[in-house]
Amino acid sequence: MSDDQTTMLRINLDHSSPVPLYHQMAKAIEKDIKTGVLTPGERLENEITLARRLRVSRPTARRALQELVDLGMLVRKRGVGTQIAPVRVHRTVDLTSLFDDLAGSGRNPTTKVLGYTVGPGTPEICSVLEIPLGAEVVTVTRLRYADGEPLALMNNHFALEIAPTYEELNDLGLYEALRGRGIEIHMAQQSIGARTATSTEARILDEKPKAVLLRMERTAYDAAGRAIEHGLHIYRASRYSFSTTLFAQ
Repeated sequence: MSDDQTTMLRINLDHSSPVPLYHQMAKAIEKDIKTGVLTPGERLENEITLARRLRVSRPTARRALQELVDLGMLVRKRGVGTQIAPVRVHRTVDLTSLFDDLAGSGRNPTTKVLGYTVGPGTPEICSVLEIPLGAEVVTVTRLRYADGEPLALMNNHFALEIAPTYEELNDLGLYEALRGRGIEIHMAQQSIGARTATSTEARILDEKPKAVLLRMERTAYDAAGRAIEHGLHIYRASRYSFSTTLFAQ
């Protein structure tokens, strides 16, 4: 590092290559991030210094860094500069809870319950939970952190008689709280998509306005086929991804 605590990037450019210089630069930085040469939180030299040192134009240097910002591998903070982004959570599409997945991968999950209400369920929620129209439903809104950084905003609905308490959801993952009540999740139906953040969501998740969010909607069932909970979760796409394995028929 230099005296101002910024990292000088080691990039070798091939000016005779048909590959654009900005893309060569971006791929070199990406490789160093993935191999651990550059670590989360490390601050990089600014685009002016980078362009001058590598003898490229400032727009070329800016485009290289922006390409990695768009991929969620770099972050830009006012007054700080460009930094290596925190480790991205990579989660397989399995029937597990985010809390358990984070703890199992060595991350420190914490939860803040933003809302816990009891009232008659909407026709849509009562239908999904397969309970009588107007039956009492517990609706919970939680903010999940990974190593102190906001990661996901989660809304869940339960029939009143099986809902975990406010205290349980503040301290435990959802599925662990349900297991403590003798309820085991056996299967779930879920859909995954993407949308842009509302201004409130962006503020809560510490994202830019209209940032891209991953969206997961899930209804979970026990072994008897009883609907246990319905959830709508949104995740920071810059910090989170899903993966799945497909087999040929």
